[in-house]
Amino acid sequence: MVSKAHKRRFPSQKMTANKIPATEAALRTSVLETAWIERLRYFEQRRSSMIETIRELVELESPSDDKPALDRTAAFLAQKFKAIGGRIHFHRSNHSGDTLQIDFPASSLKGLAKPQPVLLLGHYDTVYPLGTLATMRCTLEKGRLRGPGVLDMKSGIALMLHAIEALQAWHGALPRPVTVFLVSDEEVGSHSSRKITEALAKESAGVLVLEPAAGLRGAVKTAGKGVGEYTLRVKGIAAHAGLDPGKGHSAILELARQIAAIAKLNNLKQGLSVNPGVIQGGTRTNVIAAEASTGIDVRIKSAKQAPSIDRKLRSLKPFDKHCKLEMTGGINRLPMERTAGVAALYKKALQIARQVGWKIEEAAVGGGSDANFTAGMGIPTLDGLGGVGEGAHAAHEYIVISELPRRALLLAGMIESV
Repeated sequence: MVSKAHKRRFPSQKMTANKIPATEAALRTSVLETAWIERLRYFEQRRSSMIETIRELVELESPSDDKPALDRTAAFLAQKFKAIGGRIHFHRSNHSGDTLQIDFPASSLKGLAKPQPVLLLGHYDTVYPLGTLATMRCTLEKGRLRGPGVLDMKSGIALMLHAIEALQAWHGALPRPVTVFLVSDEEVGSHSSRKITEALAKESAGVLVLEPAAGLRGAVKTAGKGVGEYTLRVKGIAAHAGLDPGKGHSAILELARQIAAIAKLNNLKQGLSVNPGVIQGGTRTNVIAAEASTGIDVRIKSAKQAPSIDRKLRSLKPFDKHCKLEMTGGINRLPMERTAGVAALYKKALQIARQVGWKIEEAAVGGGSDANFTAGMGIPTLDGLGGVGEGAHAAHEYIVISELPRRALLLAGMIESV
């Protein structure tokens, strides 16, 4: 018979066997965390290089409506990605800027099935007209890099470049195929690029969108509102404002009444917003306006809202029976909803962030992006992997420099794990 004292001094094999795996697991966890910390240090050591890449892109202005400027930017980006082994393909456009596809093959592994590529999606057009740099210079101060398009989304493109370059350095070659697709018309609806985006997404295991993170906390985006673009045109009857005011029927007056009616369609509690944001009309002050129009931005929280708001906008009736209304446009992007595929990618992002003691949050946002297209197809999609900052589309647009290494690390890890 074995004494109790003996058992205390010499634990049974069963007890020891239970402890060893736990020790080994802890050791493996420690080694893994150390490896991720080393990766983060890799990017921290290259922060200046990332800043310089972003600065180059910001100072190459690329407004959505300027094809020569867009094509110059696309050619510059092509050389950047070609220099790190990308295979360049331009999708030419007569109206918009050329879109840019860059394919990176994976290392050849004999006997193993070739994995699907991961699609890195973004845009290089900005909302700022050519010449904005004269009054909105690209400057670095107090840990912030400022400039037109620096947040939305020149920094996201730079993160793509540096994450791919890092993976090549760590593995010798990319561990999986990667397709980068940069469009020239996202800020104006992605009308010329949408079909190509969707075709590439169908061939991909997942889509990582390098739009800006949600707010200064750097949250990734797992849901986003749908977007509609409408134009209401009013035709009235012109007349001399002094000699024949009673014979005219003002398109401007009718439009003003319609705008007031449109404003009543807002339902912010249900996530529905309708904004007549641009108005035009008339020719001279002494002429009763024969024409007027407004551009209307619509945001919807769920796909079910799309038919209803579309019907309400198209059923508007003139207050002045002598005026005629014409409503054109429609819902351009359905909402990005938090599907199982989206949630699975966010879970991977959480796991990567934890390795360096970072809890990355998720957010549902009011803005739409090309992520809405790919998520709506059922392709696992994660948005908001780009820069962290504030002021997108505004004069104070900036990114936080200290966040760049973590964002690059997250992207590199996501490329490996999708």
